Amino acid sequence: MLRRLHPVQPESFAFTPANQAWAEAQITKYPEGRQASAIIPLLWRAQEQEGWLSRPAIEHVAALLDMAYIRALEVATFYFMFQLQPVGSVAHFQICGTTSCMLCGSEDLMAICKERIAERPHDLSPDGKFSWEEVECLGACSNAPMAQIGKDYYEDLTPARLLEMIDEMDAGSVPVPGPQNGRFAAEPLSGLTSLPDFESGHTKYNASVQLAVDIGDTLKRIDGTEVPLTTPWRDAAQADQAPPAVRDDLLQKGGLPGTGTPAGTSAAKARDAGPSREQAREQSIARPAEGGPARAAEAEGAADPALGRRPAGLEAPRGTGPDDLRRISGIGPKLEAMLHGMGCYHYDQIAGWSDEEIAWMDANLKGFRGRVSRDDWITQARELNSSLGANKNEDEGTS
Repeated sequence: MLRRLHPVQPESFAFTPANQAWAEAQITKYPEGRQASAIIPLLWRAQEQEGWLSRPAIEHVAALLDMAYIRALEVATFYFMFQLQPVGSVAHFQICGTTSCMLCGSEDLMAICKERIAERPHDLSPDGKFSWEEVECLGACSNAPMAQIGKDYYEDLTPARLLEMIDEMDAGSVPVPGPQNGRFAAEPLSGLTSLPDFESGHTKYNASVQLAVDIGDTLKRIDGTEVPLTTPWRDAAQADQAPPAVRDDLLQKGGLPGTGTPAGTSAAKARDAGPSREQAREQSIARPAEGGPARAAEAEGAADPALGRRPAGLEAPRGTGPDDLRRISGIGPKLEAMLHGMGCYHYDQIAGWSDEEIAWMDANLKGFRGRVSRDDWITQARELNSSLGANKNEDEGTS
């Protein structure tokens, strides 16, 4: 594929303040002189912000990383994950056309794209919302045919389902990523033939889809100032993050997250369509919800931000200073800062949370829902606190 910069370019590019701060944080992950290693995540964030990579965006990222412009251009032109021309404002479909997907019907998917979006790859639809292209193998052969949109895979597609997805996105809704035929991941459609206990132990969706659903970071990044698409599979508590004007618009269209009804879907259409895909998923993977009441409510799509009881916090860390909460698997710098803002600085605080307090934290860590139960912070905090106490006793004994 010949990959060149688009002939029409914007005059300039700059990250939003939030994205600039994020980019600077990524650069600190690498040693001095090795900051060029951050090139791919920074180019990807620039593309997420604008929808595609312009020459000013590539050069801006190169300047941040102290790279020659040509080196950044080499990366951008090598990977087809980077779009070098304007794409649809809502979604760009990358249809896998390699052997497994071709044998399973990818050409029929591309026929839908030609009919519904544009006759030629990379051309915009008449309303500018959509674009598409054929790409090489995306590595989801057992779920063929499939397409990638942004970060997410939409697998086990049929022409009818792809057409429905385009209509849903056109109406302002985001279809749940992952398999579109009800299966969990890549297990046989007839059911598991090994590891039968797995059916009762996994989360509602597979790991990739669960993350997309939890943080709502799908077709276009939500930066706190705009919500371009509704996500009816997210809970009502997260919908409160939308600006008031957006919430009012969603309510009028019947597409407020947490209702389970995509915007623009009539009751008659929903009734005639039979069980929803989400219902089909839960019917095919029936299991008890795990991880306490907050996770159970979330699995049923009815999480309550007021569930449980907020743990008591401290005004400031104790005299020895805060513990390194990032030693708990699942806690990074952002979560640690969030916990500090809640008055949580020490392992023993987390170790002492009751079931009600765990439930509250699971429901109220915005962007990280369910993380306490999922990563078992309590057990980790108890072990770290015990280790910290043992080290302290050893120090005191030798002084």
